[in-house]
Amino acid sequence: MIKVGVAGALGRMGALVCEAVTAEIDLKLVEAIDPALEKLKQPPSYLGECTTYSKIEDIQTPEMDVLVDFTRADIAYKNIMWAIERGVHCVVGTTGISGEEINSIKDKVAEGKANVIIASNFAIGAVLMMKFSEIAANFYDRCEIVELHHAGKLDAPSGTALSTAEKVDAKMKSRGIISNHAQEENPSRGMKHGNIFIHSVRLDGFLAHQEVIFGSRGETLKIRHDTIDRSCFMPGVILAVRSVSRIPGLTIGMEKLLGI
Repeated sequence: MIKVGVAGALGRMGALVCEAVTAEIDLKLVEAIDPALEKLKQPPSYLGECTTYSKIEDIQTPEMDVLVDFTRADIAYKNIMWAIERGVHCVVGTTGISGEEINSIKDKVAEGKANVIIASNFAIGAVLMMKFSEIAANFYDRCEIVELHHAGKLDAPSGTALSTAEKVDAKMKSRGIISNHAQEENPSRGMKHGNIFIHSVRLDGFLAHQEVIFGSRGETLKIRHDTIDRSCFMPGVILAVRSVSRIPGLTIGMEKLLGI
């Protein structure tokens, strides 16, 4: 039995994680952390009989084996460092954690007390979209990314868009491709990440969508993933919870878990 704690348990993703963990016979939800719990007279029913906390520092002796974090970048970093220090593995879906913080997490993980998986997207289709885009970058010299999310998403570009851009850009640079886009300094062209332009849309009516567009003479190739419901993230999260104890160190992305 894997004992699981969820940080951000009252958020949209956190609530789904709690329900998904409870539905699995080999997992048990034991601790839920969310600042809003302090104001509630009674926790929501999906938390069952797990122990609730308003902040992770309130936990004296953690019962959880794995912490799942869907919070904010500043909170997630503190939660991860707290968990590693106590030998608790981490599965993190929070985006916006800085490169410097990632390096600090990597150094902390090197102490060997716990493992960490950080993924910008747990949807299997989104992971495949990134992989297919990386493959396409072997054959195309130009690529732009359009990502569309709900109006409440805090970070822009999305973590998925940045991860995709990094993979595609690295592959293109390995081929010696140097960006020579026209009007690169025009702000309407979006944010440039290496050779790749990223365009972020934040509007009501969207959930999470991304299109990777490759262009060459006489053709375009579009690789798109659409999140229709947040439940699509749960199989990936559950896979990561079951796998994190067996994958040493810091793992970025889901590719290793999926064997791609």
